[in-house]
Amino acid sequence: MKTVLNVIWLVLSGFWLFLAYMAAGLLLCVTIIGIPFGIAAFRIGVYALWPFGYTTVERSDAGAPSCVGNVLWLVLAGWWLALGHIATGLALCITIIGIPLGVANFKLIPVSLLPLGRDIVRTDEPFAVR
Repeated sequence: MKTVLNVIWLVLSGFWLFLAYMAAGLLLCVTIIGIPFGIAAFRIGVYALWPFGYTTVERSDAGAPSCVGNVLWLVLAGWWLALGHIATGLALCITIIGIPLGVANFKLIPVSLLPLGRDIVRTDEPFAVR
């Protein structure tokens, strides 16, 4: 079932989200200061391409630099991304077929708000201590 949902997601919105996050990641990697943010955008883009069967977990080794980076990300880009995922998720939830896709968009909100200090893991693997 995850594969079917991922294929429908890929066609309807995943591919476009992937391209947008990749373009943003490339722009962010132009400066040395933006490289961590660019890497975070690449990670979110891959997650947005194929979200069913994956989830995010917080890393236990993320420290103060991740916190400062998340504050900068939240102020500069995170809340815009979250609003976009909310609007898209609500639009997808209008139809019965789109409800799982809307829920997947809502699942992307936490990682789009605060991406640093998070890992994307498979849901069927046991969670290792991170």
